[in-house]
Amino acid sequence: MKNNLHIAEPLQDARNVELLRLLRDDPRISVSEMARRVGMSAPAVRERVQRLEEAGIIKGYRLEIDARALGFPLATFVRVRPMPGMLPKIAELAASLPQVVECHRITGEDCFILKVHLDSLDNLDKILDQFLVYGQTTTSIVQSTPVPPRHLPLPG
Repeated sequence: MKNNLHIAEPLQDARNVELLRLLRDDPRISVSEMARRVGMSAPAVRERVQRLEEAGIIKGYRLEIDARALGFPLATFVRVRPMPGMLPKIAELAASLPQVVECHRITGEDCFILKVHLDSLDNLDKILDQFLVYGQTTTSIVQSTPVPPRHLPLPG
């Protein structure tokens, strides 16, 4: 898939891209194993990975835990249309609620979309009522996820 967008300079190096591919596919891979696979020394690989982190290309290493295993079997998306002057309040509230795992400012009539995990449908009202003080909500319950979160394609 070719595009005309600007690709960050460090990603124009094929070895950096290969290191990202290795880390993407196995975030627990050791530096020595990456070095072996790309034909470089471990210190050189460690330095390249550090530079990718410092450049903000690698933004951290995440552990994904199944929300159902934590007792949150329901996922919802909540769109919020704030009342005038309430945008900051909605962002603050979303940040304060541990059930809100994502909050995005969006275009259109609604200004926010939140991903919220719930332990039961009974608790949906408790979450929504907190947002209704600041605006109107529209909620969609996730039935299934045919395309789970995935990575963007790497250059090359």
